[in-house]
Amino acid sequence: MVQPLPPDIAIARAATMLPIDAIAARAGIPADALIPYGRSKAKIDRAFLEALDGRPDGKLVLVTAVSPTPAGEGKTTVAVGLADGMNRIGCNTLLALREPSLGPCFGMKGGAAGGGFAQVVPMEDINLHFTGDFHAITAAHNLLAAMVDNHLYWSNDLRIDPRRVSWRRTVDMNDRSLRDICVGLGGAANGLVREAGYDITPASEVMAIFCLARDLADLERRLGNIIIGYRRDLSPVYAREVNAAGAMTVLLRDAMQPNLVQTLENNPVLIHGGPFGNIAHGCNSLIATRSALKLADYVVTEAGFGADLGAEKFFDVAARTGGLHPDAAVLVATVRALKMHGGQRKSELGRENLEALRAGCANLARHVRNIGLFGVPVVIAINRFDADTDAEIALLKEQAARLGCEAVESTHFRDGGGAGAEALARAVQRLADSGLSQFRTLYDDDMPLWDKVCCVARTIYGAGKVVADQKVLDRFRQYDAIAGRFPVCIAKTQYSFSTDPGLLGAPTDHAVSVRDVVLANGAEFAVVLCGDIMTMPGLPRRPAAEGIRLNGSGEIEGLF
Repeated sequence: MVQPLPPDIAIARAATMLPIDAIAARAGIPADALIPYGRSKAKIDRAFLEALDGRPDGKLVLVTAVSPTPAGEGKTTVAVGLADGMNRIGCNTLLALREPSLGPCFGMKGGAAGGGFAQVVPMEDINLHFTGDFHAITAAHNLLAAMVDNHLYWSNDLRIDPRRVSWRRTVDMNDRSLRDICVGLGGAANGLVREAGYDITPASEVMAIFCLARDLADLERRLGNIIIGYRRDLSPVYAREVNAAGAMTVLLRDAMQPNLVQTLENNPVLIHGGPFGNIAHGCNSLIATRSALKLADYVVTEAGFGADLGAEKFFDVAARTGGLHPDAAVLVATVRALKMHGGQRKSELGRENLEALRAGCANLARHVRNIGLFGVPVVIAINRFDADTDAEIALLKEQAARLGCEAVESTHFRDGGGAGAEALARAVQRLADSGLSQFRTLYDDDMPLWDKVCCVARTIYGAGKVVADQKVLDRFRQYDAIAGRFPVCIAKTQYSFSTDPGLLGAPTDHAVSVRDVVLANGAEFAVVLCGDIMTMPGLPRRPAAEGIRLNGSGEIEGLF
């Protein structure tokens, strides 16, 4: 019988971490370019990163996945294992990941530092306050909200229509009670009474700007371009008009420097920025990715949720904005997830079911096809679980071969990235070095925003039609006049190609319902809200926070 592994936090706590300057040296970063946050993490000085511009770029590898299920896929563990495996076989590799949000840590999903023996450490710090980047983003966002309400209170010289203030507040916590609120209650001294609300910090436009800005000057320009509301004549009002961009940039100055940590196998990792993949663009900062490309021969990065969300946005938003050219993609699949897509219940996943697996491979096939539309070659990483049978693994490899892809089994979770992902690393190296990538975006800049949504929905999601109320269609036309060349960032359920989270597999001819569109003018994309997706999640019936505490030795228990 296979012995269960210790909890992730116990594995992380037992790790032998090297001093952060030793990790920096492995990445070619001198000690005087570090801003240490204790002994095991540091920020990298912007002056050093700016001096890298003349260097050639390494090869860029994107890790994405099939549509997620409660069975688990392990995209981050694959990314960590792959980076360890590539370094093991002699490829100078840097890993670039997103920072975890407190919302999922205390909610249902848990942390985002990997798992088993494929983790980044210090795991507890990374999953909690880390270096304070999320707090800085939250503070900058809410400063703008306070300045908008202050302007309304004192003069409203800009003639902002209080009914059309679109800038909400943010907090890095799942709190459904804050989705819609009233501000200014309690009398005239407390400001103008109006409806408002909160989004979770990973969905903040400031987070998106933080992750897409080239440098501090670009950051301030984008922050100034945020639309905070509209006048009665529907002309937009910008953050720069309430004189907020400078102070917001000050709050974000130090946070804009990427964070350096290490894997369990002491390989360097950049962790910076943390937008969600379902309600935001789901990629770590361009500053971190571009810096990694200058420092290493290979860069492994990851995009949130399935390839229909994170990968599409990485290609159409992040790569378009940052001038990136992905050389290869890794599509993470598990037997468990594909069996769920094939109709098997979660409670029965420990039982071999080849028919459910075969049916569920329709989801895999759709994602392989979609990645191919961007001209990027793909390898399938089979993230093996202990209950997977040899027959199931063989069938999955057979199905991958039918799709024209190599599928490589990886056991990084149990065996560590270096040993468990070595075969995957060799396959990825071959693909990245092959020169097969002919990267292209899915749609042209000049297409109207609505047409871009329809292109993604029909091409990537397999939709038969895209529907919206007339007032939403009018808003699309209004935004075309302001920023028609922007890409679209579609917010929808992560569990299905459709807007119905219960419609698993690879549905076709379904209707994508567009509920609203919001112009993220500073981030330079339009956020398209589909179905019942919320930009402020709620906690589950039994949140993870109920089991998190300090023990008698002052150590954290229950964090996963």
